[in-house]
Amino acid sequence: MSRNDFANVKRVVVKIGSSLLTKGGQGLDKVAIKAWVKQMASLRHQSVDVILVSSGAVAEGMSRLGLKTRPSLLHELQAAASVGQMGLVRVFDDNFHYHGLHAAQVLLTHDDLSNRRRYLNARSTLLTLLEFGVVPVINENDAVATEEIRFGDNDTLAALVANLVEADLLIILTDQKGLYTGDPGLFPDAQLVSEISVNDERLEKMAGDSRSGLGKGGMSTKVRAARLAARSGTATIVAAGAVDEVITALIAGDNLGTHFLPDIEPLVARKRWLAGQLQVKGQLVLDAGAVKVLKSDGKSLLAVGVKSVIGQFGRGELVSCVDETGLEIARGLVNYGQAEAQLIVGKSSSEFYKILGYADDSEIIHRDNMVLV
Repeated sequence: MSRNDFANVKRVVVKIGSSLLTKGGQGLDKVAIKAWVKQMASLRHQSVDVILVSSGAVAEGMSRLGLKTRPSLLHELQAAASVGQMGLVRVFDDNFHYHGLHAAQVLLTHDDLSNRRRYLNARSTLLTLLEFGVVPVINENDAVATEEIRFGDNDTLAALVANLVEADLLIILTDQKGLYTGDPGLFPDAQLVSEISVNDERLEKMAGDSRSGLGKGGMSTKVRAARLAARSGTATIVAAGAVDEVITALIAGDNLGTHFLPDIEPLVARKRWLAGQLQVKGQLVLDAGAVKVLKSDGKSLLAVGVKSVIGQFGRGELVSCVDETGLEIARGLVNYGQAEAQLIVGKSSSEFYKILGYADDSEIIHRDNMVLV
């Protein structure tokens, strides 16, 4: 995706760093937040899905608690995050409401996205919020996360969210103009890199660590985030959040910040992931009508078109879809585990609640989670 294509994006993840949000640790910069929200609201009103990944909970908590340095003990970090989260939620909710939009707080841990079932649940929740026109405001669940399941920085979180919702573009706003050929504080002749491939070997030497002491995301984490986002074909822009109308300018294709180019297109990335990188746990045997619909129309797989279930699998795991001769037609992530799937095969989705006592999804496999083979 080139900069000229940014005007056509349908889904964007915006990540704003701690130093920006809190004026270098002095407390939430409500004037700047108001400006960023106005730009994101404008995108939302143009039918662009917007997901905000917000840093700043710990930094805002530090400000409220009068702490001068970032706590090093986990329980102190969790306490600061709990206090700071209140301010973050309030200011974003108020500003999006001013533009006639609802915001939703979503707290995630690494465990939520590494566990297949939680991954699918998180994805379903976010996509449903977007369908409702809501702007999800995501942060790491610092108040309960332990050291083993922490993302470590919200740049990584933003990239994982971009993967989760298959965003077209990830915008990382920071207190730097972008990636330089060297540390501009040490090398006055360092040049801003306008565009670079995520696979460029020079990236490791160019990136440095955070100096602010507020967040954990230096330029090295942003490079790693860009590479992680690229796994699903998402392009990444790292730019200075203090630039006037920065989000609007980036979407318009202005030459700001550093554009990290993914090495594969989104559809190819999705197919590669589904077709080759997950272990198949079971099979769904389809009738002729379902096979035709999948192959010709590219629609989701409904329970009414499934004849039988083979194997043991849980919600969110990968299964193979085969015709009645055993020929594989597609692969996808199931919305119902094996036990539930056996109860609803051949049934209309209107019967799910009566049969199961609940109805999570109307499809056995949504088309976004399926690839033909």
